Amino acid sequence: MVFQLGILHNGIYHIGYNISSMSRTIYSKDHKHLIDKLKKARIELGFDQAEVAKKLKKSQSYVSKIESGQRRLDIVQMNEFAKIYNKSIDYFLK
Repeated sequence: MVFQLGILHNGIYHIGYNISSMSRTIYSKDHKHLIDKLKKARIELGFDQAEVAKKLKKSQSYVSKIESGQRRLDIVQMNEFAKIYNKSIDYFLK
């Protein structure tokens, strides 16, 4: 992440950062592998995104954003998916 010093404008000090360097990690080969495995596990069970979302008590767009790579998962969220898909977390990481 590259930080840039900002300027004082109307009493507000603005600080910027280079978002392009942040976005690279979400599209890494490992992240793509993880979301591919998530999609595969969902499809193997015959679930659509809306069914998974209901089980997670989230919106369908939440699942869609994860599967499209727009949203990252933490370990707690990954565990929730693993339980729904009857898989160990290792399945998604190998």
